Amino acid sequence: MHSKKKVVGRKKKLPLLEEVTIENIGAEGKSIARVDNVVVFVKGAVPGDVADLQVFRKKGRYMEARVVKYHSYSNQRTEPFCDHFGVCGGCKWQHLPYARQLFYKQQQVEDAFRHIAGIEIPEALPILPSDPTTHYRNKLEYTFSNHRWLLDHETGSDTQLEHTNAVGLHVPGRFDKVVDLQTCHLQAEPTNQLRNHLREQALEKKLSFYDHRTNEGLLRNLIIRNTTLGEVMVILSVQFDEPVVYELLESVRKTFPDLTSLMYTINPKKNETLFDQEIITYAGRDHIFEKLEDLTFKIGPKSFFQTNSYQALNLYQKTREFADLKGDETVYDLYTGTGTIANFMASRAGKIVGIESVPESIEDAKINSEINKIGNTRFFAGDMKDIFTDSFINEHGKPEVIITDPPRAGMHTRVVDQILKIAPRRIVYVSCNPATQARDVELLGHSYEVKKIQPVDMFPHTHHVENIALLEARD
Repeated sequence: MHSKKKVVGRKKKLPLLEEVTIENIGAEGKSIARVDNVVVFVKGAVPGDVADLQVFRKKGRYMEARVVKYHSYSNQRTEPFCDHFGVCGGCKWQHLPYARQLFYKQQQVEDAFRHIAGIEIPEALPILPSDPTTHYRNKLEYTFSNHRWLLDHETGSDTQLEHTNAVGLHVPGRFDKVVDLQTCHLQAEPTNQLRNHLREQALEKKLSFYDHRTNEGLLRNLIIRNTTLGEVMVILSVQFDEPVVYELLESVRKTFPDLTSLMYTINPKKNETLFDQEIITYAGRDHIFEKLEDLTFKIGPKSFFQTNSYQALNLYQKTREFADLKGDETVYDLYTGTGTIANFMASRAGKIVGIESVPESIEDAKINSEINKIGNTRFFAGDMKDIFTDSFINEHGKPEVIITDPPRAGMHTRVVDQILKIAPRRIVYVSCNPATQARDVELLGHSYEVKKIQPVDMFPHTHHVENIALLEARD
């Protein structure tokens, strides 16, 4: 008997597309070209670039490709201002002038409503630009890693590296590779000084940096938060407790005596989230304060707060304007976080009910109401789809207006169904993901009409865009 050999088919070689002109930018910031009526998605290119593209994924109606050679550069390009551009995942649109960034963000929002929600927007207000466009973040999380992303001059076979440790931001698509940042333009000082000081101290003391593959190493993460009031919070995350941790913290305290809050946490888990960890105060307060208009907000180590404080004010003012409150309404603020929007609107409403899944955030929301002497807010912790029920509404009153600001995944279908059931006259939908926002708007579309939208640029030099949509009940 002869055995049959299994013939394994060779993978079809994917094409090289030569001298292709990039035409546009679409969802998720990917550039778009068209070859033989097939859409090609390309990372990193700019409309007007002419390039050779190597396809690495081919589907029925589209292909994905990477640039292997530029023949000519677009006149839309500008010179990136950061030395780490192209490697670090922080600011991928630095090569686009800011005015063009705003153009493509506006286009992204409007396209989502046309193609996903299937509607033409009666009024699409021009996107609100951010001022400033650098040093705008009030929170950054840096990662320690013993797998530094090696630069071209470090990759030769005869190169001798003293170490491969890094503290910075992850390389896109690589969970274990970190860019060793010297100067980051996302957050104001002392962020660079703090990060570089800790690196210097760690290398001097020969401390181990975290290994994301083996879950080993002492130093894990560094979180720096600041506010427009000049307050700064530092949180150092380590794998285990040992005396040298306190030597590091003491070094930070002495070198940066003006820090408002210096904290640490011991996290032996494989994941980096700190919501389930105890965060311990080493020096100063366990919180910092931010101010918007005449309201003061307390921010703890686990608090959610809009990452761009300057633009958050514009976002909240526009949300309040869309809500058009007369002073006696019951308002529900879904996904309230630390109650920032709820407290911001409280003076214009009869009662505001905030719901959020994170108990610590709800405690912050209550404290923020107390700090600002606001007496007409009520906050509740629980999974939105489970707490936002008939019995809850019967107990706390039917809302005339709903504000909803869900995470990127959008609203659960049970939440959408409940909104349709209680039929508020107005919905103000704030979203960090126009695609899921448009999907939810389509689900609400039989009962609600989109009156206008307001894109807001919270994150300059990235493709991310916030959007506010005003929906009113159909007659």
